[in-house]
Amino acid sequence: MERSRRSFLKILGISTLGLGTLSSVDLLAKAEMGKAAFAPDPQGMTGKRWALVVDVKKLDEETTQKAIEACHLIHNVPDYGDDEEIKWIWTDKYEHAFPGTEHAYLAEEIEEKPFLLLCNHCANPPCVRVCPTQATWQRGDGVVMMDQHRCIGCRYCMAACPFGARSFNWKDPRTTYFKDKEPPNPKYPTRTKGVVEKCNLCAERLAVGEMPACVEAVKDSKAIVFGDLEDPHSEVREVLHEHFAIRRKPELGTNPNVYYIV
Repeated sequence: MERSRRSFLKILGISTLGLGTLSSVDLLAKAEMGKAAFAPDPQGMTGKRWALVVDVKKLDEETTQKAIEACHLIHNVPDYGDDEEIKWIWTDKYEHAFPGTEHAYLAEEIEEKPFLLLCNHCANPPCVRVCPTQATWQRGDGVVMMDQHRCIGCRYCMAACPFGARSFNWKDPRTTYFKDKEPPNPKYPTRTKGVVEKCNLCAERLAVGEMPACVEAVKDSKAIVFGDLEDPHSEVREVLHEHFAIRRKPELGTNPNVYYIV
């Protein structure tokens, strides 16, 4: 009886994290038969410290919209319009993205450019430290994850994040936004009322060897580059070596892993 209980809890944890495509019942059956319930995809991408480099010079309205739509569609992010903003990736002006570094003589092309913003997947994430249930945690490769099943809606993580990268579901997307239509991506779970959500750097795509959705959407323009900062031969390291880049609020000590070429 105790062994069965342990097996069930183990499978429940796996299905909760979205690590498999089978149902928890199917996984449990496999585990009871002595088979491996879950094995990482051999094609999955591995890295020591994932990072994004956004080349603002290559961004325009069309390019940014492609990145935003790709991200929000694949992760079933509801769009309530002006009523309530749920966002994983969005745009803002330089003065809001980099407060304290703007000045009266800032070049107009920089001042009016749309800066693509998202979770910075900080090396020192304050959101992780304040979460009382470990609903948000940091993986070994630097990705800051979010588990809506553990989230109790306290919003401590939102208060701790200095980048405004998290959204709170005041409504239930399943009974409001998706009430009369199917989610665009049936493979990715929809959320419930009272939980926080944010960019997960497309962890589910990395697990099967695919690039983040935003990177894939604008690959022709190379406006967003993804790679391992710890790999000296990675594309992000090469781009950062060739261009001057800035990060958001580096003085706070969170050590963001999203860079901007201006």
